[in-house]
Amino acid sequence: MKIREVLHIAWEAMNKNKVRSLLTMLGIIIGVASVIIMVSISAGTEAAIKDQITSLGSNLIFIQSSFSRMGLSGGKLTTQTGGLVYDDAEALAEVSGVTGVVVEQIATNTVKAGGVSLDSINILGSTADLPRVRDMEIAQGRFFTKTENDQTRKVAVLGASLATELFGEEDPIGQTILVENTRLNVIGVFEERGQVGDLDYDARLYVPISVVLDQFTQTYMGKIFGDRVKMIYVEIDDQTVMDDTILQIELLLAKRHEVSLEEADFVITTQQQIIQTQESTTSAFRDLLAWVAGVSLVVGGIGIMNIMLVSVTERTREIGIRQSVGATPGDIRSQFLTEAILLSLVGGLLGVAVGVGGSWLFGKLSDMRTVISFASIILAFLASATVGVFFGFYPANKAAELDPIEALRYE
Repeated sequence: MKIREVLHIAWEAMNKNKVRSLLTMLGIIIGVASVIIMVSISAGTEAAIKDQITSLGSNLIFIQSSFSRMGLSGGKLTTQTGGLVYDDAEALAEVSGVTGVVVEQIATNTVKAGGVSLDSINILGSTADLPRVRDMEIAQGRFFTKTENDQTRKVAVLGASLATELFGEEDPIGQTILVENTRLNVIGVFEERGQVGDLDYDARLYVPISVVLDQFTQTYMGKIFGDRVKMIYVEIDDQTVMDDTILQIELLLAKRHEVSLEEADFVITTQQQIIQTQESTTSAFRDLLAWVAGVSLVVGGIGIMNIMLVSVTERTREIGIRQSVGATPGDIRSQFLTEAILLSLVGGLLGVAVGVGGSWLFGKLSDMRTVISFASIILAFLASATVGVFFGFYPANKAAELDPIEALRYE
C-alpha cells in the first residue's frame, strides 16, 4: 500500500470516531503539555537566579565571614571573633588586579521627610565604588565619595521609587531626611533599576557604610574588635587572572587574621561558581519534573494501545475483507500502526499548543518567570511519536496475525 493511501485510511478512521479519538489523545496531550510547562518553569527559575547573580556586577569575587564565636578554654572566657572587618576592605583594594572593593552593611529603620514617614526601609551602608562595581547609574546629583565615607559625612542617595515616595515631584537634591535621630542630606538619586528576585534596588536608601556602622549598627564588640562585616565584594579587571587574584586575597586575609588557609575564617566564591551550583540544582530538579510529567505520556500510550485493541476487534471483519482482496500482513500492520502514530502525533501537536500557551499564561498570571525551551518542545513531541510506535505495535501486529477466514466469519 502507498503511504498516502495508508495515511488517508488512518485519518478517516480517526474522524469516524472523533470523541473517542480525542479522549484517546488526552493522555498524550496532558503529558506533552506537562513536560513543556514543567521545563519552562524550571528554566525560568534558573534564568531568574542567574540574572539576580549577574545583576550584582561583573567579574566579582564574594568574600564572606565564616564564623564568629565565644567559648571557654582552660576555665577562662575566650573570644574567637573570626570573620571580616571593615579594615580588610581597604587592604584588599591594594591587591594586584583588583579594580574595586565594595562593603555592604544593611540596617532597617523608619525614614521621614517633611510629613511623609516610611517604615521598614532598607538602609544600605556601602563604599564609594558601589555604583561602578554594581553597574548602577545616578539619575540626579552624585554618589558619595571616599572622603565623605572616611569622614562619616551624613549624606544619602535615594533609590528611584523611594525618592518619589518621599518627595513626589519635588527635587530631592539638597533636601534633608530623618532616620531615627540622624539627619541626612540627600545628594543623589539612582536611576530606576527595578526588582531582581526579592531585592528592590529602587526602594533602598544608600549611605556611607561608616554612617551605618556608627549610627545604626554600632555595638560594644565592634568598638573592641573592629566593625564586623558579613560580605565584601571585590571586582577584578580580567577574568583570566581570577584564580591568581583569589590566591593573593586568601594569603592577605590569612595573614591579617593570623590564621592558616586550612583554618581560614572566611569563604571566597565567584559569580560563576554560584551560577554553576544553582544550574546543577535546577537542572536536577528540571529533569525530575520532566520524568514525572513523562509518566503522563506512558499513561497516554497505554490508552492508545487499549483503544487500538478495541479497534482491531471492531474491525475484524474489515481486516478479513482486506486480506481476501490481497492485503498482506505487512499492509494490515502498517495501517494500524499508522493510525496509532497519527493519534500520537496529533495529540503531541495539541499538547505542544497547550504547553506553550500554558507556560505563557502561567508566566503572565504568576510571579514566577517561565522560559519556553525549544528543546523541550522537540523532546516532548518526539516522545509522543515514540509512544505511538511502542504502544501501537502490539495491536497492529495482532491485527496482522488474524486468520483471514476467521476474520471473515467474525460477527
